[in-house]
Amino acid sequence: MDRVFGFIDLRAFAASALADGAASGTWTDGRKALDLAPGPVTLSALRLTAGEGQSPAQAGDEFVLVLSGSLTLVAGGTAVTLGSDDSAVVPRGHSLSWSAPSGATLLIMGCAEEGGPGADRVVAIATDVALTPSGAPLAELLLTPTPACRNHTTYVSGSGTFMCGVWDSTPYHRRAMYYRHFELMLLLDGSVTFVDEAGREGTFHKGDIFLVEQAATCSWESRVDVAKIYAIYRPA
Repeated sequence: MDRVFGFIDLRAFAASALADGAASGTWTDGRKALDLAPGPVTLSALRLTAGEGQSPAQAGDEFVLVLSGSLTLVAGGTAVTLGSDDSAVVPRGHSLSWSAPSGATLLIMGCAEEGGPGADRVVAIATDVALTPSGAPLAELLLTPTPACRNHTTYVSGSGTFMCGVWDSTPYHRRAMYYRHFELMLLLDGSVTFVDEAGREGTFHKGDIFLVEQAATCSWESRVDVAKIYAIYRPA
């Protein structure tokens, strides 16, 4: 039977992947990869030991989300300190220094699409930014009135295919649509229910982290206002 692409609870994935308690003293060793279709996007969980280290420049952009502990990243001469549920992007082509005084657990979404870096330093994804009106779901997909959506894109890769930022919306119900992109989401507020083409249903709430896979077909229903951090890979 062919695999049905859908949505994945990333906190549950990380808990399972890191259940052995093993920790790494390097940025790349010890990563536990999520099983995704081959392509430029990877997603992994990593538990860092208490301490510090360095990493050579990576071939792709890396969106880093802290699940627990604290982490300081230095790239391009800029330092960013992250706590639980904070995130940042390390642009491709930049060497990295990191420190985790008491250790840290991370989710890392990598995008190795060809193209240059979108910034010359590490970029924090702030949640207190001003949002501006953005496009709404297609009218033919909506089962409720058109919502009011707002967005702030904090990082865009040199290729224009990988982007990270903050988005919010009033409630809406949308028919199932085909995702030609990967999207990682951390809910900052509200809740949303997905149903995939296999009929599997999942509801995510404030603080949950999940991934909608490329080639998934999913509906969306939010009955309250929703806000999220996102990291999206959308092929050209």
